[in-house]
Amino acid sequence: MKQALYVWVGLMSLITFITFGVDKRRAVRHQYRISEKALLVISVIGGGVGGWLGMKMFHHKTQKPKFLLVSFSAMIWIFVIVACILNVI
Repeated sequence: MKQALYVWVGLMSLITFITFGVDKRRAVRHQYRISEKALLVISVIGGGVGGWLGMKMFHHKTQKPKFLLVSFSAMIWIFVIVACILNVI
């Protein structure tokens, strides 16, 4: 069960990181964008760490207050993973 959680969070973080990068590229090129709702949802359901890294690396959505949810989500997922590793949950 824990291994599935690790895989889920890892894959979702990778997908979210890539998605933030794609959206940033589209923003620069004035192309069709990925919705903010989609970016937030994939961050919350497991991709918080990847979303946070994507925000920092691509300098994307860092000024929008609602995207603090991505940072909060990253902290929650890190807490869950560490708790699983330490057998707290």
